[in-house]
Amino acid sequence: MEFKFGGSETNQKTVLGHPSGLFVLFFTEMWERFSYYGMRALLVLFLVSSVLDEGWGWERADALVLYAWYTGLVYLTPIIGGYLADKFLGYRKAVVIGAFIMTLGHASMALEGMASAFFFFGLTCLIIGNGLFKPNISSMVGQLYKNQGKEKDAGYTIFYMGINAGAFLGILLCGYIGESPDWGWHYGFGLAGIFMFLGMLQFYFAQGIFGNIGNTPKAQLKIDDAIENSLESVEDDIEDVVDEAKKSKVTRDRLTVIGIFALFTVFFWWAFEQAGGSMTIFAKDYTDRALAGDAAMTFKIVNTIITLVPMVVITWVLALLFKQTFGKYALSNVWLALSFVIIWIIVIYMLNKQFNDPTAEVPASWFSVLNSLFIILFAPVFSKIWESKYNPSGPVKFALGLLLVGLGFGVLAYGSAAIPDGAKTASVSLMFLVFAYLLHTLGELCVSPVGLSYVSKLAPAKLVGMMFGIWFVSNFLANLLGGLTGSYMDPIMEEHGLSTFFLIFTIIPIVAAVIMLVLNGTIKKKMHGVK
Repeated sequence: MEFKFGGSETNQKTVLGHPSGLFVLFFTEMWERFSYYGMRALLVLFLVSSVLDEGWGWERADALVLYAWYTGLVYLTPIIGGYLADKFLGYRKAVVIGAFIMTLGHASMALEGMASAFFFFGLTCLIIGNGLFKPNISSMVGQLYKNQGKEKDAGYTIFYMGINAGAFLGILLCGYIGESPDWGWHYGFGLAGIFMFLGMLQFYFAQGIFGNIGNTPKAQLKIDDAIENSLESVEDDIEDVVDEAKKSKVTRDRLTVIGIFALFTVFFWWAFEQAGGSMTIFAKDYTDRALAGDAAMTFKIVNTIITLVPMVVITWVLALLFKQTFGKYALSNVWLALSFVIIWIIVIYMLNKQFNDPTAEVPASWFSVLNSLFIILFAPVFSKIWESKYNPSGPVKFALGLLLVGLGFGVLAYGSAAIPDGAKTASVSLMFLVFAYLLHTLGELCVSPVGLSYVSKLAPAKLVGMMFGIWFVSNFLANLLGGLTGSYMDPIMEEHGLSTFFLIFTIIPIVAAVIMLVLNGTIKKKMHGVK
């Protein structure tokens, strides 16, 4: 019997119309993103906080340079991780090893109070572990689908919802614990490691659901040999050679398209990744976060709703996965259930603590939660659009993403126009950040999951892992350049104003969007039928 999806018989059981294995990857990636974004939310805040607040008291520029190198390198190492998985480890083993190394990294960062060496060793482990984890779990998502069209795009969008569910919880909880005077930075760093470890166990004990997907190259080679030996005649072999010669130009054109998308994705992430850098500083020092009376109660109610609704949705998805896989992969499900029990305990503790406080100060890290929240809310909508007759071409999606991220910074430029040049503090309405994050998120949904899907569809099968690695090199350049640009925040602000600083991130993405629209026809031809 021929299966509709790749993987084992159990993987043919669907959750929300997609193979169960997608949601094993969904939750594995969710906890990895919990660890990454939870740590990222704290990094710059920890570095620039005073020694009295148990931070390191770094200058903004120095903190943003370290942020640039860290967030850049976590996207450079995937090219090595993709190569090692393609040639030696296989995707599944690479994911497990990467998750374990990242767990060690978080454990080391939790000891930052003992010696700075622990902190930097932890960052190094996170960079290396991410290189093994990130490209290979994305590659496995693509192999779940035999159809290369809309269904795969929708699958990657659902997977991206898992990414942002983890980011949402990581920023919310690690940010709250890390910024709380009752706990502290090292507890925030350590909490991220706990869920990285549980995510690794959940994936490890559910690997059988993937069948041959993600096998070691040696095992996959045996499968490929068996298929090759089943060819009935020499004539078929000759036809295959002729077909491959015809495909060579197609392959080159499709790789060119990946390169074009990778180039334009640099402009997007260069602007977008200000979220953990200059936008976090804007939230900390230039946004009115101290609330009292009705405003404080409104925030508490809103924060409760935006915390509980995604938690209920994700728990519901968890229950659907349990229904399909518990009989076969009970131990994996147990580890996943344990992680959710812990999460619910922390969420209830946080909300109870906030309601018992008569005032409210919005944590600076809280604004980053909005990106993940909006992803969770809008990802299903975009998934349906991509499956419908209104599905635009890849280049048009990229152009929309660039336009929206530019407009988001236009909102911040407008909101900061009244701040005097060189001011170190201000009290701008927090709604400017809310609207900026909304526009950035809508732009992200047009670029990031779509980009992952196109790499999977356009890359030759034997080079998928490597091409995902190369794709992440563009993210390395974007994050590095974005962080370095952000480090000039103070000099630009002192001479030209904070509004001018944000206008830089408004104009450049919008210009890139226009260029992408002009290239739309050419790019579509070079994709040779891939949609």
